[in-house]
Amino acid sequence: MSIHNEQVKPHFSKFQEKLSKGLEHLKAEFSTYRAGRANPAVLDKILVDYWGTPTKIRDMANITVADARMLTITPYDISAIKAINKAIQDSDLGINPSDDGKMIRLGFPQLTEEKRKDLVKNIKKTAEDSKVVLRNERRDMVDVLKKLKKDSLLTEDELATYEKEVQKELDKMIESVDKLLKDKEKEVLEI
Repeated sequence: MSIHNEQVKPHFSKFQEKLSKGLEHLKAEFSTYRAGRANPAVLDKILVDYWGTPTKIRDMANITVADARMLTITPYDISAIKAINKAIQDSDLGINPSDDGKMIRLGFPQLTEEKRKDLVKNIKKTAEDSKVVLRNERRDMVDVLKKLKKDSLLTEDELATYEKEVQKELDKMIESVDKLLKDKEKEVLEI
C-alpha cells in the first residue's frame, strides 16, 4: 500500500530516507571490521595529521589489495609516509605497518578463534545499536502521525493504517540488518 494523504507523504518519505541512511551507515561500519582479509575500508576511520589537517588515508594515498592478506599504501606525497605510518601504528587496527620509504605494506594476520568471537560480539552489538536507531525513527514517525490525528488531519482508521505501513517499513529494514549481520558473521568466522 502507498501513502495517499498529502499531510503524511513528506513525513513518510523522510522516514524511509532515514531508515535507508541507517542501513547504509551499518554497511559502512561493518566494512571497517577486519575479518582477517585485506580490505581498504579498515583504514577509513584512521586520520593522518597532514600539514596540520586531519586527513583520511584514502585521500592522500593509493591503497591497493596486493593479495588476500596484504594492503599496499602508496602516498601521493612521499613526505607523508612517516605520518601515515604513525597514524596506522597509533590506531586500534592492531597491525604494524612496514615501509620502504616509498610504500607502506600492511600484512593482515590470520585471526585467532578468540579474536573472531570477540569480533562477532562487536558486530552483533553494532547491529543491535543500528536496530535501536531504526526503532527510534519508527517511534518518531508514529509521534508525527499521532500529532496529525490530534490536529484532525487524520482519522482513527487512517492513523491505524499508516502505523501499520510504518511498521512494515521498519520490519523490512530490520530484516536487512539481520541479513547483513548474518553475512558479516559468516565472513568473520570463515577460516
